[in-house]
Amino acid sequence: MVLRKRIFDIIQPDDGTSVLSMVFDRLITVLILMSVVMVFAGTFDLAPITRRWLYVLENVASIVFTVEYALRIATADFLYPESGAVSSRLKYVISPMALVDLAAILPFWLPMVLPDTMLGIRALRLVRLLRIFKLNRYFDAMRTIGEVIAAKKRELLGSLFFLAILMLIASLLMYSAEHDAQPEVFRNAFSGLWWAVATLTTVGYGDIYPVTGPGRLIGAFIAFAGLAAVAVPTGIITSGLTERRGREKGESGKPEGEV
Repeated sequence: MVLRKRIFDIIQPDDGTSVLSMVFDRLITVLILMSVVMVFAGTFDLAPITRRWLYVLENVASIVFTVEYALRIATADFLYPESGAVSSRLKYVISPMALVDLAAILPFWLPMVLPDTMLGIRALRLVRLLRIFKLNRYFDAMRTIGEVIAAKKRELLGSLFFLAILMLIASLLMYSAEHDAQPEVFRNAFSGLWWAVATLTTVGYGDIYPVTGPGRLIGAFIAFAGLAAVAVPTGIITSGLTERRGREKGESGKPEGEV
């Protein structure tokens, strides 16, 4: 029990009171960043010896992440002291950060138990990029944004639902207006949906565009609507960050501007 509690204290984010916890945090952070760099490096034509070293480093990182994942499961009862031994571990396993931890090690272990024919090897390698989300545990800025998104999830889901409805309506309207004039471009509603996504997000690739009067009128309306619709989620997150900062200042008891 004492040993498991000590391990739990070490693998939790460093609060400045434990040297071992700080060293562990730095080690995991370096391995995460190194893993992401190796994913990018793997897309280049590298010398055989360099690829062998990358392979070794990837295996080392995966083993360390696996041990970390196992230790977090083994000490989950300290993270959720109100739950029992089994329920606390189940609660951790289905938590968002635990799912990220699991995704970080799956590309290493799955090829050992499943044949290559059942795996999309290239896609599986890209899953390693999810390891960067493990940094959310060690950086306050990322953790704060994650907590704000979780706190504002109802408002964000509402705005995204509205945006999805707007895209669907825009795609159908554009298909109806442009199909006869450009049957090879607006073949179906999906072509209109691609145009709606590019327009509402203000990207405007220019590969699909209206040529009829009604189509251009619809395009102008959707472009202006997109400016407002895309800005709503940004405003919600900004408002959440402002509210959180206000609460932190209130809890610290310091007036605005005081250091």
